[in-house]
Amino acid sequence: MSLASLPMGDLDEIQAWLGEQLPRLLVEHHVPGAAWAVLRGDQVVDGAAGLLSKATGVEATADSVFQIGSVTKLWTSTLVMQLADGGIVDIDRPVRDYLTEFRIADDEAAGRITVRQLLAHTAGFEGDIFTDTGVGDDCLEKYVATLHDVPQLFPPGEQFSYNNAGYCVLGRLVEVLRGQPYDACLREHLIAPLGLTHTATSPYEAIMYRAAMGHIELEPGAGYVPAPVWAMARSNAPAGSMLAMRPRDLVTFARMHLEDGRTADGTQVLAPGTAARMHDRQVDLPELGLMGTSWGLGFERFDTPAGTIIGHDGNTIGQGAFLRMVPEAGLAVALLTNGGDVISLYRDVVGHILGELTDVGLPALPAPPAEPRPIDAERYVGTYSAQVFDLTVSQDSDQRIWIEQIPKGLLVEMGGRTERTELVHYRDDMLIPVQADRGMHMPHAFLGDDGTGHALYLHLGRAVRRAGA
Repeated sequence: MSLASLPMGDLDEIQAWLGEQLPRLLVEHHVPGAAWAVLRGDQVVDGAAGLLSKATGVEATADSVFQIGSVTKLWTSTLVMQLADGGIVDIDRPVRDYLTEFRIADDEAAGRITVRQLLAHTAGFEGDIFTDTGVGDDCLEKYVATLHDVPQLFPPGEQFSYNNAGYCVLGRLVEVLRGQPYDACLREHLIAPLGLTHTATSPYEAIMYRAAMGHIELEPGAGYVPAPVWAMARSNAPAGSMLAMRPRDLVTFARMHLEDGRTADGTQVLAPGTAARMHDRQVDLPELGLMGTSWGLGFERFDTPAGTIIGHDGNTIGQGAFLRMVPEAGLAVALLTNGGDVISLYRDVVGHILGELTDVGLPALPAPPAEPRPIDAERYVGTYSAQVFDLTVSQDSDQRIWIEQIPKGLLVEMGGRTERTELVHYRDDMLIPVQADRGMHMPHAFLGDDGTGHALYLHLGRAVRRAGA
């Protein structure tokens, strides 16, 4: 029996379970509202619960649009791979062969960074750059021009470090080679061919739909309230600052990837074999839990003994998105949320769906040991600095290890505050927080050597370089 002809029974049971359980789970995890969709073969069920905004009391529906945040990177990488399919781009050539304007502080590195390295987050320059360059069609061009003094953290291709700025560079690459603004490229080359009806590339389009508002906590324990703004800067759109849609539209995009680049009507959006190459492993990650074990060309990968899960997460101002796909099962799950403990909700909802419809379960999240062994943290002590925060690791006279995060720039504007957390030994060159943050304990990996025996990088999905090294 083909996946396309599978009976609806299992999906009907999933829909019934979510209809009954999701309202309770939203309350349990302090999530104002959520919408979801499950695709299996050519069949889709979807639904929603809760509120789009606590201020208005408008209820979430299956057709409500939520921001998908960094899940947008899958759309950007797909636009780039369409150019590769057409022979317009060779992803193993330097990006500057196509985008001569690309400059960072290390000009030699800028000349070597390839399109593939940008796609796989191995380019090596600092990536959390959120400069607002206005709302005009030239905002990406202006944004790329601001990167001229961004530092190179490690040689291109050496390791993984999640890079929002790199995806903005890829978005500009698409603009230059297509001769259109990024959002027009999205609409012409993906949204229209996929037949999507509830997808918005900007707040000006989102307002035409039943749109979710993000919710944030202004103080710990104070409760979630509507965020002061809806979206981040348009200049970061290719990395995930604007795109919003209903879950059914997101799993329609996923279906194209699961069906070798074809849409439901047979249109070939990607050349045969390209989607599979995008899903394949390009680089391994430190063991960071929610961020997966490896990365493809845009795609996050969870390599488990029972099979591989691929997809991406997205987090923007008070909104969290999850896309998970199990290619062998022809399955895609989208969960879109607007605040609260979204990680725990994701674990409950997506974990249940995968458990019912596949043999592949969500990997267990990392957890601190019950009795962590005391260690000398001298190798890790010091300050690691990025554009949006400083991270200072210290060890007190009782041998307890602490990390203090001091937000800077946009992180302050988004409500970030100084936080001090205790860390304990997790495994070799890794520490882990004692207390969970938004439903998980994120391992802290310490990599490299600064020449004095101290770690050169603190890796939290991003490689944060030791200050002054």
